[in-house]
Amino acid sequence: MSTEPNPPSPTTDEDHRPSKLKGLLKRFPPFKRFSNYLGNAEPEDRQDLRDVIQNAHAKDILDDESYSIIAGTMSFADKSVDDIQISRSKMDMINIEWPIQEIVDFMIDTAHSRFPVYKGERDNIIGLLLAKDLLRKLIEPEVKIKSLLRPAHFVPETKRLNQLLKEFKETRSHLALVIDEYGSITGLVTMEDILEEIVGDIEDEYDEEAEQTIFPESDVAWRVMAFTPIEDFNEALNANIPDDEHDTIGGWLASELDQIPKRGDSYKYADLRFYVLRADEKRAQWLHVRRSPIASDAETKKDNGNK
Repeated sequence: MSTEPNPPSPTTDEDHRPSKLKGLLKRFPPFKRFSNYLGNAEPEDRQDLRDVIQNAHAKDILDDESYSIIAGTMSFADKSVDDIQISRSKMDMINIEWPIQEIVDFMIDTAHSRFPVYKGERDNIIGLLLAKDLLRKLIEPEVKIKSLLRPAHFVPETKRLNQLLKEFKETRSHLALVIDEYGSITGLVTMEDILEEIVGDIEDEYDEEAEQTIFPESDVAWRVMAFTPIEDFNEALNANIPDDEHDTIGGWLASELDQIPKRGDSYKYADLRFYVLRADEKRAQWLHVRRSPIASDAETKKDNGNK
């Protein structure tokens, strides 16, 4: 008679799921109470699990932060790049034809670490330029931007976030350019954007622009993103820019200048002087606004070239 022990019964992932989940939860103090709350119960499906989580949160078994992380993790796989991308109009891009000093100034103004670089049309992305790569070369007598470019990572706007996170980890990338079905650039997405879907807000180089568009420099000076709604601008600066024909401060300025604003343009309105800090071929992007004593109508017209 054989004394060999009987082989273990075959098991599946389903058999281990409750114990694995509880074991994982117990390793993190905020989730221990939730693990105990689950007991031996096993949710039947995703919706059942969502109901359990919501119930635990309602009973204060899960605090707000823990609930947010678990709920974010569950919804993560259901979202695509299109749900979180930074739109093309808010992308800060570098034209490879710009002089080196202009590129450096641009990097300082935006405070980003990675920049898509284009040649000719903005859809023609030829690579990514990292600020640290350029800074290392500035001491050299001649810098070739093209030699510093890193390959750009393109993803379709329909790609699932869990798939993109895996790609980021495998390629050690932190930024991807998003394209539509026709191959046109629609925006960009970063590693931080994806992680925020799980753990909540992370302060990164793009968040400030997404949430704040007016940056005070003093009591009489501001740095303003051109897509700032006129209503918000008026409220923040106690101004009276008309908003009956235009929605954004950049759109209003283009109308006043009667042209697409370009870097270096300036315009005076009432007690405010507008300077265009940055613009592309289609619109202004950043403005500097300074308040000065109110001039007479005649002085204002003269200052604006009798427009």
